[in-house]
Amino acid sequence: MEQGVTPSAEGLGGTVWNVVGQTYRPKLHSPNTFIWHADVPKETFVPPHIHPTQDEWIYMLEGNLEVEFGADVHQVGVGDTVQMPMGVAHGIFNRSGTDAKCVFGVAPARKLFDLFVALDGVTDPEELVKLSAMHEVDFLPPPDAA
Repeated sequence: MEQGVTPSAEGLGGTVWNVVGQTYRPKLHSPNTFIWHADVPKETFVPPHIHPTQDEWIYMLEGNLEVEFGADVHQVGVGDTVQMPMGVAHGIFNRSGTDAKCVFGVAPARKLFDLFVALDGVTDPEELVKLSAMHEVDFLPPPDAA
């Protein structure tokens, strides 16, 4: 990790990604951890998936999200922290009717930074699933296909 400050409205080196309709700005990246700011527009979501090699967390700054661990649905709002241990399936949904802002992190960083580089602007679900699997993120099949 390099020393310094990443300004609030910027990502590392000016980087901004569009991943599944959400805007991600990387804030810190090292082999040990990866942290990014996310603008999560209403009605967007990250389908249920598993990080087999990373713990993940979310800290809510604005708005509300729903985080699903299987049938377990948690309502999260400003100031809440969500813990998503490695190997545990989770999905993240903004069904609130308003936009949300939060900070995500994973440890260790593994291949997630490179995944977001690869996913920037990808809209085809099959390509998203394929690229994610290549970077240690496994999406679950849709409920109808399970």
